[in-house]
Amino acid sequence: SKSLNCFASVQRLNDIGNESKLLPLWRQADPRFFWNNYMLEVLIDNKIDQYLLPIMQGSFHSFQTAIGKDILDIALIARRCTRRIGTRMWKRGADSDGFVANFVETEQIIQMNGHTASFVQVRGSIPVLWDQIVDLTYKPKFDIIRPDEAPRVVERHFLDLRKKYGNVLSVDLINKHGGEGRLCEKFGSAMESASIDDVRYLHFDFHAICGHVHFERLSILYEQIEDFLIKSRYLLLNEKGENVESQVGVVRTNCIDCLDRTNVTQSMIARKMLEFQLRRLGVFDAEETISKHQNFDESFKILWANHGDDISIQYSGTPALKGDFVRFGQRTIQGILNDFRNALMRYYLNNFCDGTKQ
Repeated sequence: SKSLNCFASVQRLNDIGNESKLLPLWRQADPRFFWNNYMLEVLIDNKIDQYLLPIMQGSFHSFQTAIGKDILDIALIARRCTRRIGTRMWKRGADSDGFVANFVETEQIIQMNGHTASFVQVRGSIPVLWDQIVDLTYKPKFDIIRPDEAPRVVERHFLDLRKKYGNVLSVDLINKHGGEGRLCEKFGSAMESASIDDVRYLHFDFHAICGHVHFERLSILYEQIEDFLIKSRYLLLNEKGENVESQVGVVRTNCIDCLDRTNVTQSMIARKMLEFQLRRLGVFDAEETISKHQNFDESFKILWANHGDDISIQYSGTPALKGDFVRFGQRTIQGILNDFRNALMRYYLNNFCDGTKQ
């Protein structure tokens, strides 16, 4: 957009003040999401502001729905970080400064009757030094690099998150055993060793608990994080644009790729938070849920399924796996077949195409 700052969350824009909003758009852009900054350096040096259009990689989807007399506009924005960029398998984990691969900030925004509510989540690769060397096997082994440095790298990563978002709940969805088990153990032990206040680590073995079809068991995870979500709140602006409430914490979700399991989990969290917001705004009764409104429910599922596909295509080259659950609320035969096809395509791209992109 030439006029709207999509690089910052609604809360961040609300905090920066009116004077900063008068600056050229490229100067307002968050450096983390400013993808063509290097290309614009010559124009920036020559102060040709009118020709400078910052570019962000990510995703934007929205829909409008009606609940009784209320018209709701809901948007979902993904902002991919410029640090430690690369494709799946070829760019994993963190660098020594704590920046991680596939770091994406996701913001869900709702507008209704002049009110605006926003909720932010983040995802990113496991923040220790690790990689996978592509070797034609379907799942190359995980290699933990300089394991003694893990607590320091983890500390740098989470201190940066805490500075930007407040309290952090890190939800780790990888397997406790098998190849992923070593990473799980290293991440958990690094979190224990690092001295970081206001950061909590929670491991939830997605595959062991939910399997390949029972994703409704994510309710077990929700019970463990509900208190954090309530305390962390969300942004709420009234009809005058005045701040009624601010989000003071963020959920950071990861699996191995931070695509498939992560998107299913983030969509569940986003649904719960949207229901909180709609009850606060008086649209929903105390026990009312999105699933009771068919058109709303279907649009919400499609919104998050498309969001997950966009992020997955950018990192892996294919749509997200498990996307049928996000899109339809259940696993389907066609969805399982699509997962098989996309998994094979990822294998081909990772082994024979992605290396040249790096």
